[in-house]
Amino acid sequence: EVVGLLGPNGAGKTTTIRMLLDFIRPTAGHARLFGLDAQRDSVAIRRRIGYLPAELNLWGNLSSLEIIRYFGRAHGGVDMNYVRQLAERLEFDLTKKIRQYSTGNKRKIGLILAMMHKPDLLILDEPSSGLDPLMQQLFIQMLREARTEGRTVFLSSHVLSEVQAVCDRVGILREGRLQTVDRIDALTKVDFRWVILTLKQPIPTATFERLPGVDAVSAADDTTLRLRLRGDFDPLLRALDGQYVIDLRTQEPTLEEAFL
Repeated sequence: EVVGLLGPNGAGKTTTIRMLLDFIRPTAGHARLFGLDAQRDSVAIRRRIGYLPAELNLWGNLSSLEIIRYFGRAHGGVDMNYVRQLAERLEFDLTKKIRQYSTGNKRKIGLILAMMHKPDLLILDEPSSGLDPLMQQLFIQMLREARTEGRTVFLSSHVLSEVQAVCDRVGILREGRLQTVDRIDALTKVDFRWVILTLKQPIPTATFERLPGVDAVSAADDTTLRLRLRGDFDPLLRALDGQYVIDLRTQEPTLEEAFL
């Protein structure tokens, strides 16, 4: 599955990832990956993990190919044909030196380094930061493929639309505490929906503001209203009695609204 870790800045997302990887150690408690202890068995765990940090610092004078081969040797070998496939999909030039790359291209080399061994677990910290929209879509597709192949992805992200598009489950972290862990579809089934009304004649917003279950009424123009509805439609429909309704649409809350 693909699991997302969400939370405001400073909530502890990167700290959590760094503890899972045994870069820093907790003052109390423990973590387990693949049934192994994150501290005692960290070397065995890392053999099965691909990792992309939020800030990737590589040697500026080396080319991507040199860095890939270096990490490949450290890992015990890498399939260069697969590396070239990843680079081709990401439209990434392997021959340039690291210092010549844009921010987005530096994220691409990071993704290649994380994915090139086809790890059992991908841990990605703000993975799509700096990627253009087309590359973000390709990145989402690649994560779905990893899931289909039976691998697990654990990612931290501020891009909630991306999380909603790719994640099966989400954990929400706040001030170092996990507030909830649930499936995306369950999290977005909150007790309200948005209603957008387009009428033939103008109608004052006050008509709807006093209805039970209705709040956050706003007017896009004289004849188009947006409101938040909790509970039944009946009071709203009764308030529209005698009005010519051109359009009535509902929108389910996004993950961002559920998160907020």
